[in-house]
Amino acid sequence: MIDKIAWIHLVDGRILSTRSRGKDKFYLPGGKREPGETDAETLVREIREELGVEISLESIAPAGTFEGQAHGHTEGTIVRTTAYSAEYRGTPQACAEIEEIAWLTYADRPRVSLVAQQIFDHLHETGLLR
Repeated sequence: MIDKIAWIHLVDGRILSTRSRGKDKFYLPGGKREPGETDAETLVREIREELGVEISLESIAPAGTFEGQAHGHTEGTIVRTTAYSAEYRGTPQACAEIEEIAWLTYADRPRVSLVAQQIFDHLHETGLLR
């Protein structure tokens, strides 16, 4: 089981997504926790590293937990993504291993990882992702 934390940031029905160097799919910003980290600490660290912005701790809110086949891993490797929404300070930009950031809509669903597709479905069904 791969345990990941992700940031859901929506603006005008589009979701902020990232693509790492050498990857063919977009993911939601975030990543794996380091030993002893809480979800909030992981979210703050990963978003700072990947996008160069500061998550506001007091604004972090749960947005759901999603599980599925891990993209690019052997069949049966499951990723559990715990997603959060949060406000931030700064201007998102591609940092560290991130090659590209994009504002995606539901029409872009085929361009994202399998678990991100579940998140896209959920957000679309609730009217948040156009």
